[in-house]
Amino acid sequence: MKIDVLSLFPEMFEGVLHTSIMKKAQENEAVSFAVTDFRSFSGNKHHKVDDYPYGGGAGMVLKAEPLFAAVDALSLDASKKPRVILMCPQGERFNQKKAEELAQEEHLVFLCGHYEGYDERIREHLVTDELSLGDFVLTGGEIAAMAMIDSVVRLLPNVLGNTDSPVLDSFSTGLLEHPQYTRPSEFRGMKVPEVLLSGNHAAIDKWREEQAVIRTFERRKDLLEHAPLTPHQQQVLKRLIEEKNN
Repeated sequence: MKIDVLSLFPEMFEGVLHTSIMKKAQENEAVSFAVTDFRSFSGNKHHKVDDYPYGGGAGMVLKAEPLFAAVDALSLDASKKPRVILMCPQGERFNQKKAEELAQEEHLVFLCGHYEGYDERIREHLVTDELSLGDFVLTGGEIAAMAMIDSVVRLLPNVLGNTDSPVLDSFSTGLLEHPQYTRPSEFRGMKVPEVLLSGNHAAIDKWREEQAVIRTFERRKDLLEHAPLTPHQQQVLKRLIEEKNN
């Protein structure tokens, strides 16, 4: 996969894209990154990329010309047009399902804005997706793009050491992940559940199925509306509901 980022502050990405799993992903040739300052596509000697909004109002608006020119340049050698993603608090809320969808693409371009907003023609005619991290506003799109890139890249083949890891993550199954424990088996009087020490993998799998439902019921009931539950998990959920109603 190739990932391009268009930002006015490319230095913000240095640490994130060149350490930990993102560094490993590049070393394994699962992904390549390029971060471009789109001021270089401004077309004027002052590298101005924003202007006052028509009709008046507070703040400055990012101009259409530099972003269109930058995306055109990044698309020249591509076998097909890239997925162009606008970071925007008005966009679709990003989630694991969207990360899995984007992980299937060959080329992603993330547009990171600043100032008051974007010229509307960027939304209407340039981007394929508008995505948001949540119902809050950041000073720019860079932090949101970093989070989304991380969540997408970790799903690519040969990135995580254990191929089961992304499959079992919270949200990938429709539920929150079951509790995890490691050594020692007892710490300050707190013990690891006996089933995890039993060596009985069928019993362990059953316990994990149950715990995923219990944790989701306690923390994110909304996820249970569409989660693909096994027959055993359906029984666990029914029991939880009955206990709550009694």
